[in-house]
Amino acid sequence: MIQVKDAGYYGIEYAITADTSDATLDEVWNLAERHRVALIPQHFDTSSADFNEHVDLYGKWLDRIRVYPRVKINSQTGRDIFSFEQNSALIRLAGPEVVHETHRGKFSYAAHVTRPYLEAIEDLRITFDISHWVNVAESYLDDQAEAVELAISRASHIHSRVGFPEGPQIPDPRLPEWQEAVERHVGWWTRIAERYQEGTLTITTEFGPFPYLTHQVSQRDINVFMMRLLKQRLVGVAAL
Repeated sequence: MIQVKDAGYYGIEYAITADTSDATLDEVWNLAERHRVALIPQHFDTSSADFNEHVDLYGKWLDRIRVYPRVKINSQTGRDIFSFEQNSALIRLAGPEVVHETHRGKFSYAAHVTRPYLEAIEDLRITFDISHWVNVAESYLDDQAEAVELAISRASHIHSRVGFPEGPQIPDPRLPEWQEAVERHVGWWTRIAERYQEGTLTITTEFGPFPYLTHQVSQRDINVFMMRLLKQRLVGVAAL
């Protein structure tokens, strides 16, 4: 937690699975409170392909997490193999306080697929991780502007990962050859920040480890670079 504060972050997003013990959760929340670090619990463990089992596991996870104070809850919800009705049931089970991450393999794996959910569920809010959509569409989504704009209008959290048409994460956002991808993403994030009116917009710098980054690049350095870049470019926005 001290390293988090020293780097300039306001908080952390903490991934929690069914295997995370209650003792570990208590320890993490106690440390966060002691160091005044905000917390966003993250759900991503959606491996069950049996829908009934999936609903049961998701409900238990939500019940377990809701006893802990948090800024918001981020969820990689549902699966791309579930029907619209099944994924919609999971979204409604989560309730309006949960933001649903746009992510490959989940209900929200592509812009054109997510759009009907946003149109049908009025209180659906998303974690905007457009890197996945760029990868799935193999483009910067110029031909899906309406779906992207709808998503921007419903974004309550951002994962500032930078994708490109052939992958969900560029190797290094500091390099000149990746600046088109960086600027495309910063443009989307800027539009979210400009129109956001629901309190503090939160951002997680979410560049992942190998194989997304090479062994020669520091994951921590990349994420700190992104956090500082966004503090410069998105004035007044809290970066997590």
